Amino acid sequence: MHTAVSRGTAVKSMSEIVPPEVRPKPAVPAKPTHVVPSANVPHVHGSGAAGQGSGGGSTLLGYVGIDTIIEQMRKKTMKTGFDFNIMVVGQSGLGKSTLINTLFKSQVSRRSSGWSRDEKIPKTVEIKSVSHVIEEGGVKMKLTVIDTPGFGDQINNENCWEPISKYINEQYEKFLKEEVNIARKKRIPDTRVHCCLYFISPTGHSLRQLDIEFMKHLSRTVNIIPVIAKADTLTLDEKTEFKQKVRKELEVCGIEFYPQKEFDEDQEDKSDNDKIRETMPFAVVGSDKEYQVNGKRVLGRKTAWGIVEVENPNHCEFSLMRDFLIRSHLQDLKEVTHNIHYETYRAKRLNDNGGLHPVSSSNDTQESNL
Repeated sequence: MHTAVSRGTAVKSMSEIVPPEVRPKPAVPAKPTHVVPSANVPHVHGSGAAGQGSGGGSTLLGYVGIDTIIEQMRKKTMKTGFDFNIMVVGQSGLGKSTLINTLFKSQVSRRSSGWSRDEKIPKTVEIKSVSHVIEEGGVKMKLTVIDTPGFGDQINNENCWEPISKYINEQYEKFLKEEVNIARKKRIPDTRVHCCLYFISPTGHSLRQLDIEFMKHLSRTVNIIPVIAKADTLTLDEKTEFKQKVRKELEVCGIEFYPQKEFDEDQEDKSDNDKIRETMPFAVVGSDKEYQVNGKRVLGRKTAWGIVEVENPNHCEFSLMRDFLIRSHLQDLKEVTHNIHYETYRAKRLNDNGGLHPVSSSNDTQESNL
């Protein structure tokens, strides 16, 4: 039974309805008219008269189109694209740039195969970022890779994590100032660090004190994902034992890496993330060189014993890390950054300041250009 409504007139009672001869075409295509089992019929939940109580629900009388919201969001995202900012930290020579290039299958990170003769090791930790717009399947992503040359390369590495912490907080400050501005931009530029890949040297023994200090100071500020670099230098037994040692040391020191247990939203989240936490730190190998293996071209590293295939899960955990970082948790990394790390900074900043006043153009010159 259908309800006829004419513009400017009242709705007729159900008994007075006369089906119209020509039915107007709905803006959203109607669902198929076959009978749907009662368990799958859409319901309205609420505390109004129709709901009859706070937990009640009533059956919708026809197709509304709520399920198109996901498609609307997809179309909007396709138009605007999105940002993802990833920081790589670790001493030189661990293949950070190569791994990032392998991860995104393009030259998105600065080329670095160690320091050349003409290049001097920085006396302090530097922060260098490079941005690229990469596109796949019509989806555009502005990827920014933040490198930290000089980290861990000095004789005295005391407090060398401070410039990195300062940079991360400066990006939160920039975002906060844009938020409280009276005439703020429709879309605030997001330079906040969504993820920090921390590269651990494959010693096979234990974490360095520098590793512990860095992760201890920054684990509450940014999403840290520990990675064992150049894992092909370890045997399978050495790799398993080293991973267990690293997890144990982090637990003893009270360091939580991403995904943090306290942020699991439900039992399904906890179950999925527990499997990931048991696998971490990821033992990976990066390479931008291709070799012929069994008639196929594969990314790999050539050794005296054969080819280490980067994307072969039997050889290393690169594919596990890629799937986790990009295909299942990329959006969550952004949400945890915004809802947890940034909110923590924002609350502290506003509390300490008694409220942040709208920003004038003169204040912009005081921001760091890092």
